[in-house]
Amino acid sequence: MVEKLQQLGQRTLELFEKLGRSSLFLLQTLMGTLEMLLRPRLVIAQLHSVGVRTFLIIIVSGLFIGMVLGLQGFTTLSDFGAEESLGVMVAASLVRELGPVVTALLFAGRAGSALTAEIGLMKTTEQLSGMEMMAVDPIRRIIAPRFLAGFISMPLLAAIFSVVGVIGGHMVGVGLLGVDDGAYWSQMQAKIDFNEDILNGIIKSVVFGFIVMWVALFEGYDAIPTSEGVSRATTNTVVISSLAILSMDFILTALMFGDI
Repeated sequence: MVEKLQQLGQRTLELFEKLGRSSLFLLQTLMGTLEMLLRPRLVIAQLHSVGVRTFLIIIVSGLFIGMVLGLQGFTTLSDFGAEESLGVMVAASLVRELGPVVTALLFAGRAGSALTAEIGLMKTTEQLSGMEMMAVDPIRRIIAPRFLAGFISMPLLAAIFSVVGVIGGHMVGVGLLGVDDGAYWSQMQAKIDFNEDILNGIIKSVVFGFIVMWVALFEGYDAIPTSEGVSRATTNTVVISSLAILSMDFILTALMFGDI
């Protein structure tokens, strides 16, 4: 019993220690991102690596999710004779929830894990240590550009996901199931509010991008410099990011749309 309590206490201390290291890491990264405004070349290169290379999976996923929403929404709304509200349902679902959340999960799985593996490999091959020996701060030179690029890319990818999803819903609802084209767009324009729906979705995507970048870069920077350590850090990035996204989504939704 005493041994179990000791193990529990040790793991709790390790958890708080890791939280402390991650907080200091985040502070240093945020300070480094200010300098990136004067060195946009580094950020642009990472925007291609983090954002553009994630573009295809976002487009494909958004299209199919929009098509599924159109099909399922038409089936449900037809029971109440409200097929003309299909555009509202598809747009609200994507802009409020599915756009930011699914994009963040895909972003964590593709870009987040890749960044963790990249930084972890740099640490394993002592590239980061070599930069420190040359008086180059690896956080400012390596971490900060990637953090800023991911922070910028995430809201843009979420917006693209939502737009493509609305088009996918239109393809199924109007093109396949016969919903009136004018009703689809007019109902959407009348019922979707910028402040209530679109702006809240943007806030969610910004918060999710911040979380994914923080977790992915810290796990890579803090990884044990072995092949097993890098693989474990990559797994931790996907798991921790996914759980953080889903839990933060509940909190933000309660604050934005609930009575809390």
